[in-house]
Amino acid sequence: MLSFETVNELTLKVTCTGNDVLFTKAGAFIAGDSVGGKNYRFEKVLLGPQNNLAQAAFGSLVRRMTGENIPLMKVNMNGDSVTYYASNAQHVFIYELGFGEMISVESENILAFTQDCKYDVRFIGCGILSQKGLATSLLTGNGSNAYVAILTDGNPIILSNVQSRNTISVDPDAVICWMGQGYCDPQVKADVSWKTFIGQTSGESYAFEWSGNQPVSVVVQPSERRGGISVQMD
Repeated sequence: MLSFETVNELTLKVTCTGNDVLFTKAGAFIAGDSVGGKNYRFEKVLLGPQNNLAQAAFGSLVRRMTGENIPLMKVNMNGDSVTYYASNAQHVFIYELGFGEMISVESENILAFTQDCKYDVRFIGCGILSQKGLATSLLTGNGSNAYVAILTDGNPIILSNVQSRNTISVDPDAVICWMGQGYCDPQVKADVSWKTFIGQTSGESYAFEWSGNQPVSVVVQPSERRGGISVQMD
């Protein structure tokens, strides 16, 4: 059994009781503490976390073709231990997935997840307008211990319309992930007019939008990826 918690906002602390398996970003381990000698070991994941070899090979091919490939490390834990993981002093956001609940996230923002998370890559077709790719990594809760740790550039904010059913609009270059029952993919809303073509843009010409009939929670970081479109005339 694994449990996730953050330490000083920048480090993931994983407590293991008994035997279990953890998947993390390769090289993310920074420290460990175990009774009676080191009882955990690291193993490079060559294809993917799927148990089926054919599925793992196909998944690896899809990730490489779509740019969603993430170098993963498997941590085999044999006994009680506490281990710590981090990446470039980025903030860590933890989310526990309910059974069947999905989280869509950029592969570069995945720090760790438990084996009760089913890992796939899926096309969303939004990459023309931002650094968000045409594909996204998808984690689905597949058990009672489905935790995922996400990396963000600064402390994130969380927007949710599950109760309010409001419309949520976010900058695609700031969004980290979104969660809900089903895929909950956003619509791309563009605000392009004649002013766009003479350089009179607001800098916010497009957005990801979820309507009130799409119950979703969206995680946004206080930093934007370098990307987007710039249309102007000199």
